[in-house]
Amino acid sequence: MLLYIHIPFCDSKCSYCAFNSYVDKFHLKENYMKSLLFQLGFELKRFKAEKKSIESVFIGGGTPSTVEPKLYEPIFNKLKPYLASGAEITSEANPNSATSEWLDGMYSLGVNRISFGVQSFDKDKLKLLNRAHTDIQAKAAIINAKKIGFQNISLDLIYATLGDTKELLKNDLDIAFSLPINHLSAYALTIEEGTPFESKPHMSKETLELTQWFFNKIENSNFKQYEISNFGSYKSRHNLGYWEYKDYIGLGSGAVGKLNLERFYPSSIVEDYIQNPLDIKTEELTHEDKKIEQIFLGLRSCVGINKKILDKDELAKAKLLVEEKKLTFNNDTFYNCEYLLADEIALFIS
Repeated sequence: MLLYIHIPFCDSKCSYCAFNSYVDKFHLKENYMKSLLFQLGFELKRFKAEKKSIESVFIGGGTPSTVEPKLYEPIFNKLKPYLASGAEITSEANPNSATSEWLDGMYSLGVNRISFGVQSFDKDKLKLLNRAHTDIQAKAAIINAKKIGFQNISLDLIYATLGDTKELLKNDLDIAFSLPINHLSAYALTIEEGTPFESKPHMSKETLELTQWFFNKIENSNFKQYEISNFGSYKSRHNLGYWEYKDYIGLGSGAVGKLNLERFYPSSIVEDYIQNPLDIKTEELTHEDKKIEQIFLGLRSCVGINKKILDKDELAKAKLLVEEKKLTFNNDTFYNCEYLLADEIALFIS
């Protein structure tokens, strides 16, 4: 079982961000964290969590580094009996708010993996994306995390942005790989509704040639691609858990949880969530929904698709793709050779 904790507070609103996050609600932090704790107690019962049954925790956002470690402490105390031995505990962080004190405090609580929202080391690109940090802050935060004791450090980069060139992206990668990281997430800029970039669709400029070049550059630095956007000498166990279709608790405003064939949605309005953290909508999934999701997730990652979930027609199509060298087959599982074609292959099979 996995646990996701959503922190909706941000120190700045990025031009591309469509996540449930706010720059003007910091006064709600303490009450929000208390509501997270209340929902956690409810979910542990709903999921029939046993001791040592939570194998990974991911604190995302928003910006988790805008919340001081002492406010996380009651949650970690509650979680302690349920955490598996050696559980992966990740927190996202922004370089400008991930101070040495914050990093040290989270490390003391048990966080053992940090994912930094860097996006670029180019000052003009950071300004374009409305990021609140500088390249100097990003480098310093990553180095500080290593000094404090974090062995697993990741950073995010954004590509397919107006103005991206091979020279700019190569410089981003050169700097990234000079730092003590063992994981990198690379996301194409997408234009989402309700974001400042919605009226500027030209800001996203992806070409297959540049994307393939960028991915090859990352892999040539011994960061193996294990999902369409994720690379590393270390594979995030939390990420893999999603793609393996494991159950996960979704804690917080705008989070999502899944248990068997049910999906849970707490209120995305922060004030409403604080008022009643158990006002949670439920979506019933069908076995067909589950299969389609497993096909799409499996083909986008190193997880693959076990042949036993496919019907006769789907199996025949998958075998045809093996013959055409679009898929490989090993240990009763079909694997995708080219993640950039994942969705097209999934649609063909299903």
